[in-house]
Amino acid sequence: MILTVTLNPALDLTYEVERLRPYATHRVSAVHERPGGKGLNVAGVLHALGEPVLATGLLGGPTGARVQALVDAAGLPSSFAAIAGETRRTVTVADHTDATGLWEPGPVVSAAEWSAFAARFRTLLDGAAVVTLSGSLPAGLSPDAYAELITIARSLGIPSVLDTSGEALRLGLRAGPTLAKPNEAELAALMGSLGTPEPGIRSLLAPGSRAVVVSRGPRGLHAVTADGSWRAAPASALRGNPTGAGDACVAALARGLRDDTPWPPLLADAVALSAAAVAAPVAGSVDMDRYSRLKEAIDAGSDG
Repeated sequence: MILTVTLNPALDLTYEVERLRPYATHRVSAVHERPGGKGLNVAGVLHALGEPVLATGLLGGPTGARVQALVDAAGLPSSFAAIAGETRRTVTVADHTDATGLWEPGPVVSAAEWSAFAARFRTLLDGAAVVTLSGSLPAGLSPDAYAELITIARSLGIPSVLDTSGEALRLGLRAGPTLAKPNEAELAALMGSLGTPEPGIRSLLAPGSRAVVVSRGPRGLHAVTADGSWRAAPASALRGNPTGAGDACVAALARGLRDDTPWPPLLADAVALSAAAVAAPVAGSVDMDRYSRLKEAIDAGSDG
């Protein structure tokens, strides 16, 4: 199975509107409530694809109880650790072109709660083929929290996919995740400039890391390894809600790691699944018909 970690999950609310206009009153055409957070989005996509998955992370308070109830109702296998703090909420307002997100900061996690989770994490890795580590860190956790989990996974021979930002990304990369998936903005913040050349990206690879996969939005993915690089892009841009596209990409990368899929088809699948997530109205879901069609129309290959 694939283990997904969400240290800062959320009760995710999505409001659909005809057109989002700042400082205006909007009539909401539909409201969606679901378990949110990047790792739970990854788990939701894998579950929709019929892949064995187990979601873990930290949940607390009435909001955390509601998230757990929604996870259970969706039939998603999980093993979350309880904390005293209140799980956050996130609100996405989506129109037919794009989406705007409002993210609460999340709870404060104590040292004892983190220690208990790390012990649980080690136990849950038994039987895992790949682990994904996604999203922000709640207050109270050290920025090297993901690095600690990556080190535990590596000690047990479990490949990892890291999708975070800022200091957690920088320290996580040093621990040698098998794959890291920053987007262009996150990479620029890390490297200090836009348009980071391949040698700069390659310098982020620690021993044990296979690739940095850079998400470039509608322009697809760029994978940089020690030995070469690959790119994949959709044939045309899709309109919709891009909120969960990166999480669908992580789901595809994790599945590809498990199956030892080579780079060009792995990137093509990740781009297709990401685009199918844009076409779905709610993060953590995919338009399966669109996914099937898109897989045949992705331009993927080596940079030479």
